[in-house]
Amino acid sequence: MAKTLFVAGLPGDFDDVDLREMFELYGEVSSAKIILDRQTGKSRGFGFVDMIEDNDALIAIETLNGAGLKGKKMSVKEAEAQQKTQGSGFRPRPGGGGFNRGRPDRDRNRY
Repeated sequence: MAKTLFVAGLPGDFDDVDLREMFELYGEVSSAKIILDRQTGKSRGFGFVDMIEDNDALIAIETLNGAGLKGKKMSVKEAEAQQKTQGSGFRPRPGGGGFNRGRPDRDRNRY
């Protein structure tokens, strides 16, 4: 069964191919993806790797977690499953609301 790994501390010039090649040293990789910033299109310094064999993934974690790469210390661990809350497709939005929201003394008769 495949295992997805979370990889952080990657150099900004790393791309999907570099990530794949690094992990292929430890076993078969089905996919490797560097996460890019939406506005700039540049690497955010982390990514995900799907490895076919669990044992290969564990060896990669043991070997690469804490390793130095171009002056940065990598963090490699098993990715956590993303949890959905309050039904399908719900994503909490960052940021606050209006100026007076959350003040019971002012919102009492609003609705």
